[in-house]
Amino acid sequence: MTPLRVCIDARLGAGRFGGVQQVVIGLAAALSRLGDGDEEYLFLSYPEHDDWLREYVSGPCRLLHSRRGYANRRSRAVARALVERLPGVGVRFAVRPSDRTIERAGVDVMHFPIQDAFTTDVPSIYQPHDLQHLHLTDLFSGWERARREEIYRTHCERAALVVAMTAWGRGDFIESYRLPPEKVTIVPGGSVLREYPAPTGADLDELRSRLSLPESFFLYPAQTWPHKNHERLLQAIARIRDESGVTIPLICPGRQTRHYRRIGELVDELGLAETTSFPGFVSSRELRGLYELATALIFPSRFEGWGLPVCEAFDAGLPVASSTATGLPDVVGDAALLFEPDDVAAMARQLHRLWTDAELRSDLRERGERRAGEFSLDHTARLFRAHYRQVGRRVLTEEDRILLASPPPA
Repeated sequence: MTPLRVCIDARLGAGRFGGVQQVVIGLAAALSRLGDGDEEYLFLSYPEHDDWLREYVSGPCRLLHSRRGYANRRSRAVARALVERLPGVGVRFAVRPSDRTIERAGVDVMHFPIQDAFTTDVPSIYQPHDLQHLHLTDLFSGWERARREEIYRTHCERAALVVAMTAWGRGDFIESYRLPPEKVTIVPGGSVLREYPAPTGADLDELRSRLSLPESFFLYPAQTWPHKNHERLLQAIARIRDESGVTIPLICPGRQTRHYRRIGELVDELGLAETTSFPGFVSSRELRGLYELATALIFPSRFEGWGLPVCEAFDAGLPVASSTATGLPDVVGDAALLFEPDDVAAMARQLHRLWTDAELRSDLRERGERRAGEFSLDHTARLFRAHYRQVGRRVLTEEDRILLASPPPA
């Protein structure tokens, strides 16, 4: 039998897709290290936008360039979106067909780790991450909700397998879309941090100087989407200052979306401009450096399919305070301080404890390091490989059967 040829959709513009891009990087790096199988892994990408991925692809992995370039696809998507907004048209163009790149390459299994997939007769695995638009409806226009519904439901129905990253996420897909439980599985992720270049002492000094980093600070890496909850985090930091006189510096790297304007206005309104920084998108080396320099990670998000920064913080030895939203309790276990994402007072209490109690930080650091041992990219890659083989109707190894039968850690 010929080697199983798997394609992973990596058609992303660098720096624009946050955690999804990091998930793809982690999977590419881990699959590249699997030398005990005969599978071939093709990462579908744009020739003019593959620099972010190229260095992580080796061994049984290689890049497969889409027949349509990034600029072409983006211009077509913008044009179709404009037409879809016309009265009476609706989201008729939301679901796109394959451009035949994967069919021409002889792909046996298609893995979509991106929500916006395409239709194909090749057996597929769909990993849509979350159904935020059904839960935080106020953050989406009617057209955006309808478009997501058309895309998500279509690909969930067509896929041979739907992948969530936590038990909460799996349950949400089963309940919301009435999917058969046997069709929805859990594949947890792992920290991507160690795949990034390690900063030298000089790199850390330069980073501290360029970003004017204080000796101690809280870190929150996230794009400035509304569900990331920067506003309530800023209100909690201001509340701590006003009630206890404690000033906590906050560094929030990540691409600045259109919502950043409101966040910037709130920083000024609360008088936090001197102690709060939004440096925008940072390189992988710089991000790893920020984890090394930070005092703790704060993760106040209102909705997450996984929570990759939490895993990265555990891996980096940082104590964590996290919201209880969606599947985050599944991810953190007993290794983080928890608070309700909409309760500013509760958030402030936990952040104040984390900032002022060195013994607590030490205990959380140890708990986090133990928790980090339960998540690994090697496990993620091997579990996906077992699913690829199953969907591709190949013989499973004993390891595959054990992995598929084992309960997930989150």
